Amino acid sequence: FDEAHNIDSVCIEALSVTINERALEQATRSLGRLSSEVSRIKSTDNDRLQAEYRNLVNGLIEQGLLETSTNDAALTSNVLSPDVLNESVPGNIRRAEHFIAFMKKVVEHLKARLRAVAGPNGGVLSETPLSFLHRMMNGTSLEAKPLKFAYSRLNSLLRTLQVSNLDEFNSLADVADFATLLSTYSEGIPKFAIILEPNGTAIPGITDPVIQLACLDSSLAIAPLFKRFGSVIITSGTLSPIDLYPKLLQFEPRVSESLNMSTFRPCIRPLVISRGSDQVAVSTKFDDRGDMGVVRNYGAMLVELCASIPDGVVAFFTSYSYMESILSEWDAMCILRQLSKHKLVFIETKDVVETTLALDNYRRACDSGRGAVFLSVARGKVSEGINFDRHYGRAVIMFGVPFQYTLSHVLRARLEYLQTHYQIREQDFLNFDALRQASQCVGRVIRSKTDYGLIIFADSRYNRADKRSKLPKWILQFMHDSYLNLSTDTAIQHVKQFLRLMGQKIDQEALQSVLLPVEKIESLADESSSELNMEGMLTESNTVVS
Repeated sequence: FDEAHNIDSVCIEALSVTINERALEQATRSLGRLSSEVSRIKSTDNDRLQAEYRNLVNGLIEQGLLETSTNDAALTSNVLSPDVLNESVPGNIRRAEHFIAFMKKVVEHLKARLRAVAGPNGGVLSETPLSFLHRMMNGTSLEAKPLKFAYSRLNSLLRTLQVSNLDEFNSLADVADFATLLSTYSEGIPKFAIILEPNGTAIPGITDPVIQLACLDSSLAIAPLFKRFGSVIITSGTLSPIDLYPKLLQFEPRVSESLNMSTFRPCIRPLVISRGSDQVAVSTKFDDRGDMGVVRNYGAMLVELCASIPDGVVAFFTSYSYMESILSEWDAMCILRQLSKHKLVFIETKDVVETTLALDNYRRACDSGRGAVFLSVARGKVSEGINFDRHYGRAVIMFGVPFQYTLSHVLRARLEYLQTHYQIREQDFLNFDALRQASQCVGRVIRSKTDYGLIIFADSRYNRADKRSKLPKWILQFMHDSYLNLSTDTAIQHVKQFLRLMGQKIDQEALQSVLLPVEKIESLADESSSELNMEGMLTESNTVVS
């Protein structure tokens, strides 16, 4: 896995489902369309529906969801024994029309739960899968066992009906996925939490109740990969602190290594700015972020940096809401007007099209020599996968420490689970997650051996060892004590000194010392090829002997 710094979050998302009222309405329409299609097929090609169930049973056995019968001959034939048919899949979802009626009850139950949450007596609820399942069974008279087969049964039915546009059934697939996960993980230690919220949107004045089936254990999704493959390699430039990943994913690494950057010159200059020019501490802590002195110092800092740094500058904020509020204050203070005298200003928004256009124009401004500053958000689109190499990113500024929204009910449930079962303290995980996001943001600035850039952490909390130690090794190797606890004025002097140093002609001999020559690469490729051929010969010889 490359770029695996967020691998635990990806595993969590893979086994989590969020359903709102719009999704349930779409699922209802999808069920109506399936019902019409089944009726049409039943009158024109009933054999297809009869064969559909047999294919479903065979598919579930291959996936390991059903136990294989002791009579292997029965499975190889096209006629399955009545015992296999009766015991493998519950009868109430065996026929297509029965399965559709079954799913309608599930959808209606979820709608009723959302209406109750959004009602006058509603509110945020958190339940275990077992309690939610019991409430569903009591309210609908459904059995738990068929829910386990809901997702596979739906996929089988869609294949049988030869549905071309599967996107129309995404909401129904989410409901089936919800039902399958709910039934599968209802027993034992609760590794999921079901959160019902009366308002799942951040837009004021709009009510959008949601049901979230949140996975709390990231090891559930990746465990099958560890069992299937003999070697699994997890790598990233921001895989730090590296010792927490084995705890989160529940594995014992054979090799665990954090490497320095091989470079022929100090191409990175990390600076920690903890004070403004007036010596007032700067931070995005909740108690300080509304302080006008902090807001003014951040604005003056950005203006002075953009006046001293050529070409492109990228600035990251901790959230969209904080960026919007501080830009509003900067506009009132005429800071944006001062900033635009030095560089064109571009802003990331939640709209993907707008952000793409802003990025394109940002690059054009850098190419033309005018220079530009791109204001973006940690955990946004720009922080993941957008490179600002060469003159597109001569400096990256991280305003604050990008902690997650700690009042999130899903996050609170996961933090409690990690504390209880893996002894990972809440603050340790929050610091780990925030610093890897900060590292991912600032890592946009360096992309090659000849590239160079400034990394500026604008928050007094980066002076603390417990924060700084969680940064990747390739940043720490350049972070000297003289670069810590700086004021804006002192940082500007470091910036100018660094840019003068990087402006010197590249020493080609020093550059070649950190690069492999072409001949060495070709010889390594030949050795690798010969080793593979030898392994093939040995395998073939052993096969012949056996």
